[in-house]
Amino acid sequence: MDINWYGFSCFRLRERRVTAICDPLNRKATGIQLPKMQADIVTISNDSSASFEERGNVGGKPKVLRGPGDFEVKQVLVTGMSTSRNGTRNVAFFLDFAGLTIGHLGELGQVPASAGGEELGDIDVLLAPVSGPHIPDISRIAEVISQLDPRIVVPMQYRHEGLRSEQSESLEPVDRFLNELGISDPEVTDTLKLTKSSLPEETQVVLLRPTGAARPG
Repeated sequence: MDINWYGFSCFRLRERRVTAICDPLNRKATGIQLPKMQADIVTISNDSSASFEERGNVGGKPKVLRGPGDFEVKQVLVTGMSTSRNGTRNVAFFLDFAGLTIGHLGELGQVPASAGGEELGDIDVLLAPVSGPHIPDISRIAEVISQLDPRIVVPMQYRHEGLRSEQSESLEPVDRFLNELGISDPEVTDTLKLTKSSLPEETQVVLLRPTGAARPG
């Protein structure tokens, strides 16, 4: 499994037989142009102007998932779980790639009590938001991470290079999140490569460098 982050809340999850894109970026809102990619699955967690882009630059006739429920696409089991709050729609998606489970929380809202453990099983990698207008405070995010108990946490939705200034100003740096989790020296990489057997025994935080290309206009 290879995981790449393109900025904001957009990721590519690529396994040898299937590719999923989570939250394709809206270039006009974020300033980041996705490269042309092929995918089998696209998940859209919310209708944020930054992440709502039905398919964007994604080709390959993917199955687009936007709501809660249980789905199967090319033997990948996907669970969409509503985490809406205060009238703001959000769906957290959990994708099971033959026993390797990746969770993408979107803008989070709130995680139902049933999300802890048995219903979802083990969460191997959790893509967790750091900031944004609909994101709970960082201590609450830390509680959700503790509840889901993933092996690896990858932060998203924080201030980073390449974002339009208006979008960047609405986000916080990742440092506060790292401090809340007591992380002083996280691993930083371009691509997270992993297998079930390579996962750490205790929760680790990995920072991915955004690989989306900033474009003017």
